[in-house]
Amino acid sequence: MAVERSEDYGALQKVVDSLFLHAHAVSRLDVVLCAEAADLPRDLMEIVELLPPGRYTREKLCIQLNSAIGGHGWGYVYGTVK
Repeated sequence: MAVERSEDYGALQKVVDSLFLHAHAVSRLDVVLCAEAADLPRDLMEIVELLPPGRYTREKLCIQLNSAIGGHGWGYVYGTVK
């Protein structure tokens, strides 16, 4: 069975990019609200909601999100973030 990329491939990257346009660090709540505003699909919202409470630099946020994406095996389907 071949795995195909989702039409939402890269959507989480757009959220990360928008969060760090003018900020050095963001809160978990910032990430959740931005993801909701971007109308991410349920699978990606699940990834965002797995974030532990706290503040994140871009690097720390990407590590957390990519870990969850990899754990679900969704890297090819939705892409990773940087």
